[in-house]
Amino acid sequence: MNIITVSDLAATVRGRRQQLGWSQGQLAASARVSRQWVNEFERGKETAAVGTVLRVLDALGLELVTGVVSSERSKAEGGIDLDVHLSGLGRG
Repeated sequence: MNIITVSDLAATVRGRRQQLGWSQGQLAASARVSRQWVNEFERGKETAAVGTVLRVLDALGLELVTGVVSSERSKAEGGIDLDVHLSGLGRG
């Protein structure tokens, strides 16, 4: 699945968690986050720290793979420029 938005990533996490038969609490314990964090992330909250997201993906046996897409495709699919996004948050 191509992940273009936070909602796409949240849906992937939720789907994998359900596929494993885990509750949000079980995922939270495995990833060392709160159940509330899992709940908010699965609803698409966009303020999650990258390190925390990576721990959740690892707990679910998922990996994040990046690739290069043309800027036209990215814009057409609603993608974001991560560097621009992070610098806007004061983290770039």
